[in-house]
Amino acid sequence: MSWFIIENVQTLDSPALVIYKERVAENIRLLTGMVKSVDQLRPHVKTNKIAEVCKMMMEQGITKFKCATIAEAEMLAMLQAPDVLLAYQPIGPKAHRLLKLAETYPSTHFSCITDDMGSANYLSDLFAANNRILDVYIDLNVGMNRTGIRPLHALQLFEIFQSLKGIKVTGLHAYDGHIRDVDYSKRKQHCDEAFLQVSALADAIKTLTKQELTIVVGGTPTFPIHAHREGVECSPGTFVFWDWGYQNIMPDEPFVFAALVVTRIISIPDADSICTDLGHKSIAAENPFPRVHFLNLPGAEPIGQSEEHLMLRVPDASLFAIGDVLYGVPVHICPTVALYDTAKIIEDKNIVDSWRVTARDRSINI
Repeated sequence: MSWFIIENVQTLDSPALVIYKERVAENIRLLTGMVKSVDQLRPHVKTNKIAEVCKMMMEQGITKFKCATIAEAEMLAMLQAPDVLLAYQPIGPKAHRLLKLAETYPSTHFSCITDDMGSANYLSDLFAANNRILDVYIDLNVGMNRTGIRPLHALQLFEIFQSLKGIKVTGLHAYDGHIRDVDYSKRKQHCDEAFLQVSALADAIKTLTKQELTIVVGGTPTFPIHAHREGVECSPGTFVFWDWGYQNIMPDEPFVFAALVVTRIISIPDADSICTDLGHKSIAAENPFPRVHFLNLPGAEPIGQSEEHLMLRVPDASLFAIGDVLYGVPVHICPTVALYDTAKIIEDKNIVDSWRVTARDRSINI
């Protein structure tokens, strides 16, 4: 029997998100084995959003985490995670929510990123008015062109930040998610070139202030490269569940599929097509077809999708029956997880538990 087959699948309504606990544990083991010390690790929880998964990482000695939302930060604080970096520049109400987190969960150290003078001023005024100092990381744009300031201009920003009373610059943050070369040597070359900008800035700051900043870099694609650097923290996220997209972009990485979607055939409209219940609401739909690859039906060709349906072309529809179960690997697991309020947990080929996808919500308590 293939590893993904669930023996009591008849008890599982579909579509469903299923997590294979042993394989999650294997991915965490692989991750910790790729660094000299777990102190180098600051996993991003945006992929899993599940308290039990984060707890599994904590049980392996991981104490530092990265997140993208206040809900993810609060989920980690509820686990008493010691160190949480909000890798998002909080503005408006989000800044006030971050302050509330710090007040409500004193056992967790919170920090955030910023790349803008106005935002930094706002954070400084807010935290100073409440007799607090917020640690911040300057967000650097090393080619992703999404957020961050170019490293060339960041030294001046750092000097200005030094005068603000309510914040303290403790680190640099750089996400190089644009580097996805299939060829590892090219990926490493581009990663090293991007990191040179970060290390040069860190050296300039150290020369100016004698202060050695923490550097948080990378995601899953560049993690194996950054893992060999001294004095940096790595923040992979997708590794914990893995997905089809990264498996094909980075075949050199050792991680295994640990989260699937389960769907059923609900109609057989003609001789060469079948319809499943895996619609837009059940699989991340930002990518073109195929958005999912079925482990037990590798030749299926997606030909149409709507909110609750996914149509597949097959060579011979007579080989299938309504109710047949398909096991799919999402091309992009992170937004797929966020479509489900719970995940069914598989151990020894059986459903044994249900875990809430806690941080899919925009807020938990704060």
